[in-house]
Amino acid sequence: MKITNAKVIVCSPGRNFVTLKIYTDQGVYGLGDATLNGMEKAVVSYLEDYCIPSLIGKDPRNTEDIWQYFYRGVYWRRGAVSMTAVSAIDMALWDIKGKMLNTPLYNLLGGKSREKVMVYCHANGKDLSETMEKVGSEINKGFKAVRVQSGVPGIEHTYGVSKDSKFYEPAHKGLPHEESWETSKYLNFVPTLFKKVRELYGDNIHLLHDAHHRCSPIEASRLAQELEPYHLFWLEDPVSGELQEGLRLIRQHSTTPIAIGEVFNSIYDYTTLITEQLIDYIRMPLVHGGGITHLLKVAAMASVYQINTGFHGATDLSPVNLAAAIHFNTAVNNFGIQEYMPHQEIVNEVFKTNYRFDDGFLTIDDSPGIGVDIDEKAALKFPYSMARLPVNRKTDGTMFNW
Repeated sequence: MKITNAKVIVCSPGRNFVTLKIYTDQGVYGLGDATLNGMEKAVVSYLEDYCIPSLIGKDPRNTEDIWQYFYRGVYWRRGAVSMTAVSAIDMALWDIKGKMLNTPLYNLLGGKSREKVMVYCHANGKDLSETMEKVGSEINKGFKAVRVQSGVPGIEHTYGVSKDSKFYEPAHKGLPHEESWETSKYLNFVPTLFKKVRELYGDNIHLLHDAHHRCSPIEASRLAQELEPYHLFWLEDPVSGELQEGLRLIRQHSTTPIAIGEVFNSIYDYTTLITEQLIDYIRMPLVHGGGITHLLKVAAMASVYQINTGFHGATDLSPVNLAAAIHFNTAVNNFGIQEYMPHQEIVNEVFKTNYRFDDGFLTIDDSPGIGVDIDEKAALKFPYSMARLPVNRKTDGTMFNW
């Protein structure tokens, strides 16, 4: 069995997606998500100019060897662009393998560890009152876990909060727009936010929050400690992931569970955090973290240290990645939770999906492989349109983490 061809499909049904399609001499093809928000065309170029020519003629069943070829065989390793390309290749090859064996992907990963996958949603409001309404609305939809983000008094732009009533989508067409930030106001407000959520909705709902890399280690320690009475499921990205020593300080001051890593792209971003048990959930998604082959190893290492998965799953990733993640989460023992933001209805014109949401959980059918397909003719109706994530400055003008 040989790979005969591969191509990259770029489309924008509501937002930009990049899909890799790998063909074989057996008439079977596989799909992989190659979407990197705001850097889509960089991944397209890397795939088309460097990866696809090296794929032709290889046996698609050799997922481990091909993964190593595109990781070890490249002197300039790692990085978001190259690892997203590697992830897409790996995802598509596992899709082919499942289709050839006529079995769903989860069966190739050890079979089912559970029947359904718990997900968390986003409840975002422009102020405290609207946020409480959004939390209640999501609970009424059946969600058992809610990520709560709210506008902060005195700050014009707050991460996670839409400017209108639509779903939050941070990428804007054209060049990045600038937002402003003041951490002190945020730190003073967030404990009040979660106190109100618990007063209104009790202790049985799982609550999550994303600090989005915006605290120093001592600020994050204060926040984690002050949120302890509200028993968060996790506090996400309390500090920038580059300074891993910062997580040690948080651990010294708080028992609030920590999730980190949606911007990570290899196991080497996690080794210290896992072996020193500085975190509780790994956030690195399949599409950016080396695909199924690599994440199986990361999850296995994490499991030894009683750390669970909690993959990034916003709408900046395509249905191909979401379906693959559901298979993965169904199979691995140390699954924790899956982020879930439903795609816009227009996305269904391009992607045929095989998963279903019900009462706070996602399930997936037994279609062979990943089970998602793409309508290439429909994709042509939605051409690529450049959109970029914002940049962030402190109120005095200093460049800061977005």
